[in-house]
Amino acid sequence: MKIDTISTQASLLQQLSKMSAEADGIAPNSLNIGSDSQGSFVDAMKAAVNKVDFDQKTAGSLITAVETGQSDDLVGAMVASQKAGLSFSALVQVRNKLASAFDDVMRMPL
Repeated sequence: MKIDTISTQASLLQQLSKMSAEADGIAPNSLNIGSDSQGSFVDAMKAAVNKVDFDQKTAGSLITAVETGQSDDLVGAMVASQKAGLSFSALVQVRNKLASAFDDVMRMPL
């Protein structure tokens, strides 16, 4: 695995987080995912997992409201559901890439 690949993945993660924040109406500079001012990689991953959890809970509550007749916004509920599914899929892909990178590092000869 090359170092260029890791920096490319980090920049892609940062771009993905900015696009997600813009879609949510959050200022992109307020997230700081992938930047050095955040603190650590663990903090960035916790923030990403919390964001996915929030998206899933929001989608679940919107779908429940539509199912119980409290809301007529079926389109909004479906969009939130798709958004939650997409953010979860992206998080799983990041996890898979990290696991693959760890395996590559462990296989390196000393």
